[in-house]
Amino acid sequence: MADHLDALENQSIFILREAYKKFKNLAMLWSIGKDSTVMLWLARKAFFGSVPLPLVHIDTSYKIPQMIEYRDQKAKEWGLNLVVGQNKKALDEGMNHEMGRIVCCEALKTNGLTAVMEDKNYTGLILGIRRDEEGTRAKERYFSPRDKNFEWNFKDQPPELWDQFKTTFAEGTHIRIHPLLHWTELNVWEYIEREKIPIIDLYFDKGEGKRYRSLGCAPCTGSIESTATTVPEIIEELRNVTTSERSGRAQDQEDTYAMQKLRAKGYM
Repeated sequence: MADHLDALENQSIFILREAYKKFKNLAMLWSIGKDSTVMLWLARKAFFGSVPLPLVHIDTSYKIPQMIEYRDQKAKEWGLNLVVGQNKKALDEGMNHEMGRIVCCEALKTNGLTAVMEDKNYTGLILGIRRDEEGTRAKERYFSPRDKNFEWNFKDQPPELWDQFKTTFAEGTHIRIHPLLHWTELNVWEYIEREKIPIIDLYFDKGEGKRYRSLGCAPCTGSIESTATTVPEIIEELRNVTTSERSGRAQDQEDTYAMQKLRAKGYM
């Protein structure tokens, strides 16, 4: 397992360094969950203990409170340049999940992210998505071009064969970089265990026989039945699980093609 995790780590660090070298004014999206926190850990390794990029977090105002506490604690502890974005106009107008979860996600997450990107003039964004997590993400590339409006044409993506990555794009192209694309959910937890990464404790059962497997906004994220209280117990559980990782995410259940529709418009 160590050799496999080393290979995953080396590939991700290479992609992070390649992105930093090739593109100017990049940012990294930190959603507080396990994947983006592993990505942040890898970035700290890639750049020798510090992260030379701003960490963007889109606060919908509906996040589980412990997520915000964890975010602020780790930002201070690790010396992160934290940029918090929020679509205040939509919130002031009463936007919430009862108006439709896809509508809400687009307004509070996609449009909130777009506003930060435009305000800060970020030319690219590094995200901790994985191909195995959700079907649309399997269509992604490590270096994935978007148009000037951050919209994604999933039918027109550059080939990435034999670890050859296209990093030259037309002026005005927005780039999404995905250094965890080749990881699986199990790999992530194995790496968390190996590295002893301090992960948010919402992923662990606190005596109620439930825990979170995927994190998002409180009204749209359900827990799963599980008695796992440690990382090794989660790893053992995952080796026998048959349900989808995002089975607790309500927006995925609302529409068969919900994530594809959202991501085509610039969603994470």
